[in-house]
Amino acid sequence: MDYRAYEYYGAHKIQEDGKEYVRFTLWAPNAKEIYLTGDFNQWNDNNLPLQKIDKGNWTIKIQGVNEFDSYKYRIITWDNKVLYKADPYAFHAETPPKTASKYYDIKDFEWTDKRWMSKRNSNLINKAMNIYELNLYSWKRKENGEVYSYRELADELIPYINEMAYTHIELMPIMEHPFHGSWGYQITGYYAPTSRYGTPKDFMYLINECHKKNIGVILDWVPAHFCKDDHGLRQFDGKTCYESSHPYRADNDLWGTVNFDYSKDEVVNFLISNAKYWHEYYHIDGMRIDAVAYMLYLNSTGKDIKNQYGGSENLEAIEFIKKLNYEVFKSFPDTMMIAEESSAWPLVTYPTDLGGLGFNYKWNMGWMNDILKYMEMDPVYRKDNQKALTFTMTYAFSENYILPLSHDEVVHGKKSLLNKMPGEYEEKFAGLRLLYQYMYAHPGKKLLFMGGEFGQFIEWNENQALDWFLLDYEMHSKMRKFVIDLNKLYKKETCLHWIDNSFDGYRWIEHENHQESIIAFERIGKDEDKLIAIFNFTPVARPIYPIGVDEEGSYKVILNSDHTKYGGNTKRNKSYKTSKEEIHGRKYTLRVDLPGLSSLYLKLNK
Repeated sequence: MDYRAYEYYGAHKIQEDGKEYVRFTLWAPNAKEIYLTGDFNQWNDNNLPLQKIDKGNWTIKIQGVNEFDSYKYRIITWDNKVLYKADPYAFHAETPPKTASKYYDIKDFEWTDKRWMSKRNSNLINKAMNIYELNLYSWKRKENGEVYSYRELADELIPYINEMAYTHIELMPIMEHPFHGSWGYQITGYYAPTSRYGTPKDFMYLINECHKKNIGVILDWVPAHFCKDDHGLRQFDGKTCYESSHPYRADNDLWGTVNFDYSKDEVVNFLISNAKYWHEYYHIDGMRIDAVAYMLYLNSTGKDIKNQYGGSENLEAIEFIKKLNYEVFKSFPDTMMIAEESSAWPLVTYPTDLGGLGFNYKWNMGWMNDILKYMEMDPVYRKDNQKALTFTMTYAFSENYILPLSHDEVVHGKKSLLNKMPGEYEEKFAGLRLLYQYMYAHPGKKLLFMGGEFGQFIEWNENQALDWFLLDYEMHSKMRKFVIDLNKLYKKETCLHWIDNSFDGYRWIEHENHQESIIAFERIGKDEDKLIAIFNFTPVARPIYPIGVDEEGSYKVILNSDHTKYGGNTKRNKSYKTSKEEIHGRKYTLRVDLPGLSSLYLKLNK
């Protein structure tokens, strides 16, 4: 199987005997009768019956179908009920709250991103990757409150991403979904980019323009579950097609959705084909696979479900994930398959032939949970929780990690990143700058949710734009300046990204000073280039603080989170000369001035 079901199912233009038709093909194995109804037959319920062919498939070819014509399938179930269903393979859909599919010719978009596609993601593991996660519905709005279209976003978003010096954007799910309050995670149209912002080719245009400006595009994808809306996949032909026939396994009570049944070849074909479709037709640069832990474990939603051997592992889901990654990488070896996986499942980012799940990146949820818990503490208690800064290095190289500060951390009463920081107004900003500078020195690629770059004060609200007016205030503007400079430095300094997956790129200097909540380490880059990172997690300044180094000479501060241009108090960065005193197992000592709630990056002047 080549997993290109989108070329067979759905609505496709064909030529036969010199005439042009549109062929509609559907999988509905339990249906008694199926009729096509839409704009092209004035929504007549009965005059376009589909013919049942092999393996539960139905088909019809008709003339007179125009692009953007809306349609549905009228399905007569085994017990004579009538269902009106959208096409699972439709390339386009009506704008919610409408629910019909639309005929759309997906082919022949004129891509001009050949240069990007020829070089993207080569030697990815050694490259800088800092991802800006965003929700298109709430990133920015026009003055009248309207959302930007895909084409308008190309003019608004791309210059902003380039100014901020991000390498990639990650879009929260843009597949068609009826309820924007689900943030796109409850999908009805897996093959259709939401029409809220335009047509499929408008979305292609946005991606094409991103690529022309050297911005990669990652899509958030949801192969774990789907929504219960009547026009969607649930009980598609009156019986269970895409879900299990066992309600206890099918129903996802946690999210009020329905779980996919990976034991069915047709479901596996639908999903793997979908992943390949987005790569082939939209030139995407990667997928972030949502809720992988919920796929791996049968008891992930609290139900006591066992597999045939008495374990809690979802054996069919495991095989599906391995097959998914194998097939996607076989066709698109330069893409990214990123697991949002929160358990301790081993070998997530190892190849399938080595016993792994086959992803090439995994979100580091352990790091994220530990550092946010630590940063939310009053600094007086941090001395008793130094493990939050050190334990991460016991597993930092067990997988290829991305460090995520995502949308999930700024909703549902968790507070914004800025508002998580303890202290007064200025201390909150100092704490957030410290968090970011620590994140960028820690091994792993980086991801930050929109609004974090300028210190959004309130939680994310999917129904409104970010508070862009905050940039009129000095501290927020300086925060954005800090993130820009941090991103640029991260991309420039190979020390911060060249060796992200082994201790060859990381050496502890100081990790035992619990009482003062200070840590320091080296990052090592290409050609043994070194960067020293020092962090003070209390508001108490530590003048002439001793740090051990291997090489004699003068060291310059290349980034100081406490600089006045970022909202801090240090007016001028100093250079520091070594003294021949052994400390931290190194021959030489630097004595640096370490402001409270701050971080320094230093490099040897050569």
